[in-house]
Amino acid sequence: MNRDIFKGLGVALVTPFMENGAVDFAALAKIVDNLVEGGVDYILVLGTTGETPTLTTDERKALVRFVRERVAGRVALMVGIGGNCTRDVLATLKGWDLSGYSAVLSVNPYYNKPNQEGLYQHFKAIAEASPLPVMLYNIPGRTGVNMTPATIARLAADCDNIIGVKEASGDLEQMAEIRALTPSDFLLISGDDGLTVEVVKRGGVGVISVLANAYPAETKEVVTLALAGNIEEAEQKLNALDGIISALFEEGNPVGIKTALYTKGICTNTMRLPLVSGSEALQAKMKTLITEYEK
Repeated sequence: MNRDIFKGLGVALVTPFMENGAVDFAALAKIVDNLVEGGVDYILVLGTTGETPTLTTDERKALVRFVRERVAGRVALMVGIGGNCTRDVLATLKGWDLSGYSAVLSVNPYYNKPNQEGLYQHFKAIAEASPLPVMLYNIPGRTGVNMTPATIARLAADCDNIIGVKEASGDLEQMAEIRALTPSDFLLISGDDGLTVEVVKRGGVGVISVLANAYPAETKEVVTLALAGNIEEAEQKLNALDGIISALFEEGNPVGIKTALYTKGICTNTMRLPLVSGSEALQAKMKTLITEYEK
């Protein structure tokens, strides 16, 4: 495949809900169109930001279909398919219609805390079963286990269709080590908006962004500048968004980004339990930050 389609700006798509808790497909259509018009390079469906753990299987399938039809080939698509039961992940990969999608993002198994050999065997099995190229997703803060650079490099060497990693450990030294140990065409992608430029400086090729749900064009500008080597200007543009980025994660993701989208009049701030809507304090803070940034 052409790995270049996953360089630049990806966005971890939110799942908007109506006040009664049902998926708001009308709002989702507006969000998707805004992302495409804002210049994002690809969209990730069913990531953490989409509240995927609280979606039913039917809802997940409906979202995969809906985004595919709405995007209609305008940008590349990636789909999140992962879990802590390897058999279930393999069954999903074999059973779902993934036409129109160009890669699978698969997260570290969570809760059961496998060792590095367990991680290797899990992702090797996924790579062998997947009809699409696989992007690893290392996010130890949510999964309880860190996939080491050595394990990532081993998977990159042994599995032709493992094409990269969304690295959300927050450890820049680890990211530099991943870059040093993996082939030059292996994609190192930031999983944190605030570290986008720092990851690019260490050989990364972009970010899968939360912020871009609300600010696609502005986030795209940061990534484009950084990849072109205009690091100082990219840092200035990103620094201007620092307050909003920090607020996005004060009460957890995707609580913050839904608060921002609600403030901008794009969708409700309805969450699914066990997540709850952003507090009044966060709503007030986000309104102030957005007003200041957009003035």
